[in-house]
Amino acid sequence: MNQIIPDKLFFKIGEVADITGLEQHVLRYWEDEFDQLKPTKNKSGQRLYQKKDVEMVLEIQRLLYVDKFTLAGAKQKLKERRKSATQLDFGFDREKFQDWKNRIKSDLKSILKILDS
Repeated sequence: MNQIIPDKLFFKIGEVADITGLEQHVLRYWEDEFDQLKPTKNKSGQRLYQKKDVEMVLEIQRLLYVDKFTLAGAKQKLKERRKSATQLDFGFDREKFQDWKNRIKSDLKSILKILDS
């Protein structure tokens, strides 16, 4: 299940079906079932999947076919992952930031003095 996703901006549903080995009707069904899977549609109504959508299809496929989750279980697992991914941890060093901020302020004050004279 380690499919290589081509480097493209958009994929048609047939291309996604070829990449994932799934039928197109399965992809359309999953769009209804999973809130996270919402490909855009062009003016003619053709589905356009982005790379993130294809990755989501592969994740759903793994949950259902490899990990043997039910649809409800896979939905719950994806919701849990989305909740845990919302909090970002930057490993922020407050002292370094304060020093940097103070240096920037000092530099800006120097520039203002030069401009005033």
